[in-house]
Amino acid sequence: MKRFGAGFALSVFAGLAQAGLTGSVAAEVAPQVSARPVPRPAVSPPNEASFATEAGAFDGWITAFRPRAEAAGITPATLDAALAGAVFDADVLRRDSSQAEFTKTLWDYLDSAVSDLRVQNGRAALAEHDALLRQIEARYGVDRQVVVAIWGLESAYGTFRGTKPIIGSLATLASSSRRAAFFETQLIDALRILQNGDTSPDQMTGSWAGAMGHTQFMPGSFLALAVDWTGDGRRDIWSDDPADALASTARYLAENGWTRGQPWGVEVTLPQGFDYAQADRGIEKPLADWAALGVAPVTPVPEEAGPAALLLPAGHRGVALLVFGNFAVLERYNTADAYVIGVGHLSDRILGAEPFQGGWPQDDRALTYDERVEMQTLLQQAGFDPQGIDGRIGPKTIDAVRAWQQSTGHVPDGYASLRVLEGLR
Repeated sequence: MKRFGAGFALSVFAGLAQAGLTGSVAAEVAPQVSARPVPRPAVSPPNEASFATEAGAFDGWITAFRPRAEAAGITPATLDAALAGAVFDADVLRRDSSQAEFTKTLWDYLDSAVSDLRVQNGRAALAEHDALLRQIEARYGVDRQVVVAIWGLESAYGTFRGTKPIIGSLATLASSSRRAAFFETQLIDALRILQNGDTSPDQMTGSWAGAMGHTQFMPGSFLALAVDWTGDGRRDIWSDDPADALASTARYLAENGWTRGQPWGVEVTLPQGFDYAQADRGIEKPLADWAALGVAPVTPVPEEAGPAALLLPAGHRGVALLVFGNFAVLERYNTADAYVIGVGHLSDRILGAEPFQGGWPQDDRALTYDERVEMQTLLQQAGFDPQGIDGRIGPKTIDAVRAWQQSTGHVPDGYASLRVLEGLR
């Protein structure tokens, strides 16, 4: 499975201006907006000049799309009702095209994702929906505070679920996006949801990328895993009642292998002279083996938590984490390390845990898309092939950075920082 590094985390407040959010609402909005729970590839800056041309071709695309949708089982009546109000939305393409340049450091991201206000509101949500969440936890075996944390990051506990018409957004992306095939599939899935009667076109709203409801399900994920918890015959993740959405999120994690009671991760301290080559997601050890190397958890972890890998999301100068199997399960919801750490840390804080004790390399900044591409290009030219020039800091790029660091006498933590780029230059 592809995995984006923390450098790929999106801007905390990308899109707030377009959404018209200010003040206290903006302070508690979801810190990144994406087509969850599927990964988003890096993209180049927007091509404003093409939008007018694409808008002019939209009606023709709709006409050509209808037979394909009917062949997929969508009835003419469903298409008439759903597409009647669908219009080309240049703002959707603008946001899709510009996401790669909206970057923040992990620590800036966490300042919003795990803010005091979000923690406070998470504790209130956990208490308010205690009976419901305990029932969901008992049914699916997913720790309730993790479900609440996802809710908090995706929609600020239901206060900002997105206002874009899903059919129009997906049709725009399917007609003009570089990921047209993916979005056409999602559009057909959205039409199936309408045809099944789970909601109506006017109620089917969400993010610009087609993610919907309290916990931002894409249509395909909804069809596969959403549940009717309330028993009213509809899987309604859009209504003010969050029950269906929270249960659907728990089922999503359960189906992807969640282990109840296992930590997602735990902060650790590392000894002097530690071998940073051990900080590799592919290297898993029992807790006793890590302890023998001097790796010490900041808070107690039961041995039965299972094997763990060492993650340095901000390099050797930042917080160090041992991550367990549930970390990979959260990656199935969103592949960005920053998001997974945000969910995990928020879930811990909701239960009363302290903030991370380690520091961050505050003098660092996030790399831009162009800089990430440049780094990969220079690594390849130097003989350390990242196996792709795409602007994404994934495992192969991390391995290439680590190999370059080892060859040049730097600490081999695999952290794709501005310092590494300057060294390559």
